[in-house]
Amino acid sequence: MAQSILKMPATAGFTADQFYDLCRANPEWKLERTAYGDLVVMAPTGGETGARNANLLIRLGVWNEHSQLGIVFDSSTGFHLPNGADRSPDVAWVRRERWQALTPQQREKFPPLAPDFVMELISPSDNLAEAQAKMQEYVENGVRLGWLFNRVAKQVEVYRPAQPTEVLQQPSQLLGSPVLPGFILSLDGFW
Repeated sequence: MAQSILKMPATAGFTADQFYDLCRANPEWKLERTAYGDLVVMAPTGGETGARNANLLIRLGVWNEHSQLGIVFDSSTGFHLPNGADRSPDVAWVRRERWQALTPQQREKFPPLAPDFVMELISPSDNLAEAQAKMQEYVENGVRLGWLFNRVAKQVEVYRPAQPTEVLQQPSQLLGSPVLPGFILSLDGFW
């Protein structure tokens, strides 16, 4: 999450639609928006991080293809969170019934909900404290399970509502239940 933050004065706020339009007008920039309205400009990932992100996405996608329980999203998807922030997790998943409850217009733009599950993978140049704050924001806005991968420290931080963050040292697998019933993420070769 190597990023730059553009502070916005209170008088220069964007509506959700205006922020969506700004992102569409600048597709070469990966933008997020904080709950305070500041713009976050995200740098592209490097090859190692990008390959690992893709691998995590594929593994979740294969499980979801079999379970048919939800919808999987990649890092180019923005979510408009209840606190007003617009965030793009590296990998996200939403239960099918929650997705289907949205109108077609809501699904077309940044869905106005927090995913049920998110994964974030920090690269060597990322700020750990910023990544942890983002994970906490996800949980505070309704994410039921979050995994923060720190490949340099060979750790995964597990985030759940109303529970302390669990830090796992070089786990060989992660269990998604009960949020992702039956999903077991093997991390052989990941570290």
